[in-house]
Amino acid sequence: MSEKREAPGRSRTELEGRFAQALGRLNESRKSLIRSILDHPEDNYYLSSRELARRYKVDAATVVRTIQALGYNRFADFATDLRNHFVTRITPYTVMRAATRDRRPLAERVRNNIERDMENLSVLLAQLDTRAISRLAERIQKSGRIAVVGVDFAAVLAASLAYSLRVQGFHAEAPTGSSGNLTHTMDLLGKGDLLIAISFGRCLRDTVESVRRAKSRRVYTFGITDSDVTPIARFCDEHIVTPIASNVFTGSYVAPLAAINAIVSAAAHIHPKKILERLRRNEQDYTSGARWYQERSET
Repeated sequence: MSEKREAPGRSRTELEGRFAQALGRLNESRKSLIRSILDHPEDNYYLSSRELARRYKVDAATVVRTIQALGYNRFADFATDLRNHFVTRITPYTVMRAATRDRRPLAERVRNNIERDMENLSVLLAQLDTRAISRLAERIQKSGRIAVVGVDFAAVLAASLAYSLRVQGFHAEAPTGSSGNLTHTMDLLGKGDLLIAISFGRCLRDTVESVRRAKSRRVYTFGITDSDVTPIARFCDEHIVTPIASNVFTGSYVAPLAAINAIVSAAAHIHPKKILERLRRNEQDYTSGARWYQERSET
C-alpha cells in the first residue's frame, strides 16, 4: 500500500520525516504502528511507552524498538516530536473527536477540563524561559510603538496584553479587523518598535504574515506560541512556549494568559518608580465613586 501524500501547503514534521527515511528498515507491523500513532496524535502525545503499548495491544519493548528504528535513543525525544506533530496538525474537529471517545460522566468531564488547565500551568511553570520574558520586558521599556497581534480566539489575549501595557503608559495596541488593518499597522512600525505575535498550532496566516512584514521593516518580533516548531516560533526573533492542550475544541488559554501576566509584571518592575508615578496620577479616577456602579438611592 502506498504512503499517504502530504496535503498541499503542508510541510513534514520531524516525526514524519524520520518515518519516511526509516520505511526501508521497518516491517509492516511497525509501519502500521507508526501510521496509527501519526494519524491520531491527539490520542497519543501524552501517553507513556507502556500506555502506548496498551492502546495498540503490543508489548512495551515493541514500542521502544520501533521508535529506535526511527533514530530515537530515548522515548522522551520521540514523545517531544509527537507533541510537536500534534500541535501542527490540531483542528477543532480532531480535539472534539478525541473528547467524544471518552465516555466519562459530564460532571467528571467538567472536573477533568479544570485538571487539564492546571496541568498546563504546571508545564508552563516547569519550562518557562524567565530570561526571555525579562529581555522582552526590557524591549517593552525601550520600544516606541508596540503592536500585539492575535487573531480569532487569540485576539482576547492580544487585547489583554495591549491594555495592560497601556495602563503602564506604553504605546501599545492590539489591531483588530481585516488583514488590511494588520498590514497597515505593520507598515507604521519601524526600527525601535516591537511586535508581539500570539498564535498556536499551525498558526493563523494573518498573524504569521504580520511577523514577516514587521521583520522586513527591521521590527523586533516576539512570539507566544505552544511549540518550538510552529511558524511563530520559527519566524519570530524570540519566543516562549505556553501549552494550550485541552479537551475543549477551542483550546485552553489559561497558560498563555498566565504568561501574559508574567510579562506585564516584568515590564512594571524594571522601572517601578516610573510606573507608580503613572498609576498615582490615575489614583483619583480609580477611587472616585463615578468609576464604579452604585445602586440608585430611592427618593
